[in-house]
Amino acid sequence: MKNIIITGTSKGIGFELVQLFSNAGHNILALSRNSDPISNLHLNNVTLFPFDLCRLEDYKKVKTFISSEWKHVDILINNAGILLNKPFAETSMQDFEDVYKTNVFGVAEITRTVIPFMKKDGHVVTISSIGGVQGSVKFPGLSAYSSSKGAVITLTELLAEEYKETGPSFNVLALGAVQTEMLEKAFPDFKASTTALEMAQYIFDFALHGNKLYNGKMLQVSNSTP
Repeated sequence: MKNIIITGTSKGIGFELVQLFSNAGHNILALSRNSDPISNLHLNNVTLFPFDLCRLEDYKKVKTFISSEWKHVDILINNAGILLNKPFAETSMQDFEDVYKTNVFGVAEITRTVIPFMKKDGHVVTISSIGGVQGSVKFPGLSAYSSSKGAVITLTELLAEEYKETGPSFNVLALGAVQTEMLEKAFPDFKASTTALEMAQYIFDFALHGNKLYNGKMLQVSNSTP
């Protein structure tokens, strides 16, 4: 039984991950701005409270919970993210700031908050996008989103180096298109061949076992090339 923190759990991949880990008997702290979807599942081994990656005071609640209830964390899955599809000429500084606050700064802050409670065999998994991988096919309208996803790939490599002696391990999964509400909102006419549950099943296995073989690595998880 492991103690697992997952961000972005109100829908999509995060919502499916909570159920997979719960059904496997693990303890989960589910963090999302909207806690109702997970609350309605009535899972005994899941703790949840409203959490916003952009609110510094919310990180104190996470630290207090770990200190008083768990004492340690085995796995952190940085799944929360926002997607903006907007022509670059119309993308303001505020737009970039909003995307980076969640997709980059929030990932950094929750990771910094949780690391002191993780042991050498702990695992931090960050969810990125194939669009953030250098050399991959790029799409117009995703300047803020894809560049933010590229930033967390580099951040993962840096953290793996900085904590290589003490742990935990850090890896990042660059996902291809997954049929989620976020994708439907950004690209209403596009239909992905991979469901949220299918991708969650892969992340579930990787989070539990991937750090035995990988550290500081970016894995492209996509069924299309390039």
